[in-house]
Amino acid sequence: MPVEFIGMIGVKPEGADGAAVHVIGGGIDSAWLCGFARAHEDAGFDKVLVGYTSTSADGFIVASYAAAHTERLGYLIAHRPGFVAPTLAARKAASLDHFTGGRVALHIITGGTDSELHRDGDQLDKDTRYRRTDEYVDILRTTWIAEKPFDYAGRFYQVTKAYSDVKPVQKPAIPIYFGGASGPAADVGAKHADVYALWGEPLAAVKQRIDDVWARAATFGRRPRISVSFRPILAATEARAWERARAILARVMETAAPIVGEGPGILPQAEGARRLVEFARQSELHDKRLWMPIAAAMGGAGNTSALVGTPEQVAEALLDYYDIGVTTFLIRGFDPLSDAVDYGRELIPLVRAEIARRDRQLVAHA
Repeated sequence: MPVEFIGMIGVKPEGADGAAVHVIGGGIDSAWLCGFARAHEDAGFDKVLVGYTSTSADGFIVASYAAAHTERLGYLIAHRPGFVAPTLAARKAASLDHFTGGRVALHIITGGTDSELHRDGDQLDKDTRYRRTDEYVDILRTTWIAEKPFDYAGRFYQVTKAYSDVKPVQKPAIPIYFGGASGPAADVGAKHADVYALWGEPLAAVKQRIDDVWARAATFGRRPRISVSFRPILAATEARAWERARAILARVMETAAPIVGEGPGILPQAEGARRLVEFARQSELHDKRLWMPIAAAMGGAGNTSALVGTPEQVAEALLDYYDIGVTTFLIRGFDPLSDAVDYGRELIPLVRAEIARRDRQLVAHA
């Protein structure tokens, strides 16, 4: 089964000290953005995530600019329902899908921190936001596939004779990625997601989450693919990898600013972040390589679950997740540009080669 690798790009230089937690926010450096995107393309990534916060650059514009300076790389645009009409968002995404030659996907992020949502004037509670998201994605997908004008009468959105002249290049629709760890999130994601995104948790916990998502999705006749996010910390030897990991932790604790409302000593509001903090409290190290102290230091913010070791060791750890149903890995480093290059040099080829070997074996024994 094919595996997908997703990186993450930002619009300004990050990671000069090798301990960058967040790669979005701040001003825009267009030359840096282009170089960052090209590095991921050259490294063999399938897509890059273009993140979202209530203070960062517009993801559609960032992806459009980066796509114009790359040839193959896909762009997973984080998109928060509630601030743009879903019919307009559908046309924006379909238009960009044409101009990029079918290289667009949307990552629906409903938002887990009230304080962050309040910056843009959204006062709804989290459960209500997920109910709004359900309607929003319904309309998105209908707009992409409808062959004639349609009406929609929901609690949050009502449209009459909605239609889009522009349809996505990708058929039947632009892929929807979806993240969220709460029960309401799982219900909405199971209904709509083509790829359900999980944070980097221990194997047993991820397997439990996968089983839950698939059980919920089965009621809709669906089975989404599964993504898991990690921060690989690589070095030529295991000892050097652990030295590097501890140096990154020390630097993060000195300098990194957590997301507003999350951080050291603060109980995270987002369920996914709370789960990471709890796993960190249970143990610094889970399974073979999953190292949680940076996640603990950041209060679960920033998707900071690390896999530590040589490229071969981290590849083996990723394959353990592949074996339980994960087919997409969102990987990014604390030295974002340099790490992306390193992942492409060794880690990504190792994982792809092993999966290809297994696939050949299956065909040979079929």
